[in-house]
Order: sequence, then structure tokens, then C-alpha cells
Amino acid sequence: MTGSPPGGRVLVAGAGPVGLTAALVLARGGVPVTVLEAGPGLSAESRASTFHPPTLEMLEDLGVLGPVLEQGLVAGTFQYRDRRTGPVADLDLAVLAQDTRHPYRVQLEQGKLTPLLLRALSRLPGNEVRFGARVSAVRQDAHAVDAVLSDGTTVCGSHLVAADGAHSAVRHSLGIGFEGMTYPERFLVVSVEDDLAAELPGLAPIAYVMDPDEWLVLLRTPDHWRILLPTSGDTTDAAELARLPDRLSALRASAGGRAGPPWRVVQAGLYRVHQRVADTFRRGRVLLCGDAAHVNNPLGGMGMNSGIHDAVLMGTALRAVVTGRPGADEALDRVAAVRRDCALTYVGAQTHRNWERLRVRDPARRSALAAELRATAADPARARQMLLRSSMIASLRTAETVGCAAPATPRQVDRAVAAAGRAAPDWARTAVSDRAAALLSAAATLEAAAETDAPLLARESGKPLTDCRGEIAFSAAVLRWYADAAPGLLADRLIDDAQGRLPRSGAATLVR
Repeated sequence: MTGSPPGGRVLVAGAGPVGLTAALVLARGGVPVTVLEAGPGLSAESRASTFHPPTLEMLEDLGVLGPVLEQGLVAGTFQYRDRRTGPVADLDLAVLAQDTRHPYRVQLEQGKLTPLLLRALSRLPGNEVRFGARVSAVRQDAHAVDAVLSDGTTVCGSHLVAADGAHSAVRHSLGIGFEGMTYPERFLVVSVEDDLAAELPGLAPIAYVMDPDEWLVLLRTPDHWRILLPTSGDTTDAAELARLPDRLSALRASAGGRAGPPWRVVQAGLYRVHQRVADTFRRGRVLLCGDAAHVNNPLGGMGMNSGIHDAVLMGTALRAVVTGRPGADEALDRVAAVRRDCALTYVGAQTHRNWERLRVRDPARRSALAAELRATAADPARARQMLLRSSMIASLRTAETVGCAAPATPRQVDRAVAAAGRAAPDWARTAVSDRAAALLSAAATLEAAAETDAPLLARESGKPLTDCRGEIAFSAAVLRWYADAAPGLLADRLIDDAQGRLPRSGAATLVR
């Protein structure tokens, strides 16, 4: 170690939205920070572009909401559409007026938020941001942490907040696992100058377009419309970009539009999508936030938002530790655990369910889903409950309302499906009113058998016993989430499985 950190200074690895938010939270509480950014300046990347209501409240508390609202596009509704028939349901966030100061989303690219955060941080004395300072490893002891930079120099701090992305060098350096799943398709994100609202009648600023063959997402930003398209994982980027004009023309045709000039593409990029969660969000004096701690699919716009929530909540708890508040270290442990639980059981659940909803193939189930969405949109009470979850308000209320369970790995889902199948062998004849109880019974059975099943799983897989207990516990959590939120959805999967129609684990591949 290089010595004691000056003045309780905290290091932050990464100057993206999450890292700069954490730095600003700490600095506003009187804790000096040094931000270490690998790039030569702020990234202009604009992959994330949606800000949910609770995130807007946090940005307001940090003093940067004003320019976000000035530069952004306020979206009071979002929409589900059928690609062939048009609008299905519009959800109005105004029903959340009693739940948040900002009952709307704001569309603004993340690359426009970071300069605002950096400017706010620069106004506070005693802080610094170093560009071209790539953190390659960390060392820590009971008193301090060293960030080892790629040039071999070290920077010392009392703690370190790792917000250095999905390929986090800090996480790798600490040997923290990052298990999860990879979606079978890549996502192609396209920005166009064309006015999609003129092409697609009744289009809302945010639209999730359902289709069994090619679902998509349409997002309005202040400068462009963005289109997200699922794309084969087995083709080259060049081949997919070459056929992009034909895919965009097909979008116009599927909506009944006339042939028109080629779409004016400003930017297009392909990337693979994962759902992964770090084994822990805290290791000694190091905290993981944002993509360094968890990644998920972008459907619902929860990735950057949940990372900002990590930064605010863990940054606030860390501030209390650094300033010597009694009991603060134990409180930081609890906050880190709650944020990990949220990533596992809330963000993953919502985003994965969004993916499943958009790609339903069975015509009867698609019709039932459309009817359910229409009924929800027409009923303010039901709409509020749905929007509390989709807007991420519910994820922040208490640890209990975080809820349970998304398919984190195929194995966990398969175990949950098998347990539910044993609880009610003939799901097609199980009354709807009894399905939730059957799922809860299956969850209790899994948990009761964990002590005997976990050692067997450990011998079969070679994994540590604690990890295997966690595997089984998470499978039980999958069942509890379905019991609470969507017993009919899992019942449909079980019926399909019994009839040989269910692709195991939702066609996802396990990342070991």
C-alpha cells in the first residue's frame, strides 16, 4: 500500500453517468473524490437514453435536473403496439402523480448527462477528475485502497467505487464472479433523422412493438428517433448493416405505409446483450456500481437508471462511513446487499419479462396479452401498479417491495419449472385461482430440500456449496415472483413444456 489516503479521499473508477453520480453524492456531503477515467475525455456514447421518475428525483436532489429537462424530451406516456395492426395500449404515467414528483420519463442520451454532472462536481472544492487514468487493478488493506493504473502508478484512497463498466478491471482484480446469461440474438440500435410519427399512425414517444417474427422498440430522443431491432447472433456486423435498409423498408410496409425514400440513418451499432450480476457488490473497501455490478437487456430502459440508483444509495451510505457515523459500515453492507437483490430480482425480472412479452408467438396468447394490456391501460388502479414496477418506483420503496425473481440463469429457471411441475402435474387443469398457491408450495418444497440437494448439486457441478445453496434459493425466488406477479405466465410455460413446445430456458445460453 502507498500509505494513508489524504483527508478520507474516495476514488471513483469511471466517469460515466454512474461514476460521476457517485462522485457528486460524496462531494456534496463533504467527502473529497478523485475520479479516474480511462478515456481521454467524457464518452459521447448514447446507448442509454431514458430517465425514469425516481432517477429524475435523484438528479433533482443533486442539482442537475433543470438542464436535463431543458435538453430532454418529456414523455408522459409509453405504448405497446402490434407491428401489423398498430397501437394496442397507451400507459399514462400521470396516474403516478401521488407517487413521484415527476410522473413522466425524460428522453435524453446519457452522453448529455455526464457533462452536467462533471460541471456540478467541478464547482465543489477539493475534487479532481483525471482522464487517461485507466485503473487496471486494486490492492487494499484494513485502512486504505490503492488503484493501480495502467502505467504502473498508484493512487490511494480510503475507499473505491468501481463504475468502470461491464468489463470492470476492478471486479476482475478482486476475483468477483459475474455469472448470468447471454441472449440468443444481438441488438441493433439505429438512429434516424426521419419522423417515425409521420410513418406510423398514433405512435407514442416510446413504443414497444410486439411481433412473433421481428419485435422492435421505437424511442424518440431530442435529436433523432432510435430503433432497436433483434438481430441474429450468427452473422457478421457488415452483413447486418448491409441489409438494414431493407429491414427499415419492411417496417414502413408492415405499418401499411407507402414506399418512400431510403431512411436517413445517422448511426447504427450492434451489440450482444447479457444478464449478469456480480457475486457481491462490496468487497472490503471497494464497492461495485452500475454495469460493473450488473448488466441486463435494455428493454424498459433500466440499466443506466439502476446504476444511478446504486450510485446514490451506496454513495450516501459510504459518505456516512467516511465521515465516521456510528453503525455506518454495517448499514453500507445492508445497502450493498439490497442493491444486489434489486439487480437479481427486480431489474432482471422486469427486463426479461419485457423481452418475453414482445416475442410471444402463439396467436391465442398474443391476443390474450393484448387484451390484458388494454384492460390495464383502461383501469387507473391496475395501470398504477404496472407503472410502479416499470418506472422503477417499486424497486426503491423497501427491500421487501423489491420482489423476487427473474430467470437469472437457464439452470435456475429449469429447476423452478421442474419444481412447479411436481407441485401441480396437470397445469392445464389447475384452476387459475390455485396456481399461485401451487407455485408458493413448490418454492417452499425447494427451500426445505436445499440442505440435502445443495451437496448433491455441488458434487455434480464442482461449485462451492454456498453457491449451490444460492442456486436453489434463487430458483425458489423465481417461483415466488411468478406466484406474486404472473402465475398464469409460468403456467403457460409449464403447459407448453408438457406438450413438448417449450424451448428450455427461454433459448438463453448460460455464461459460466
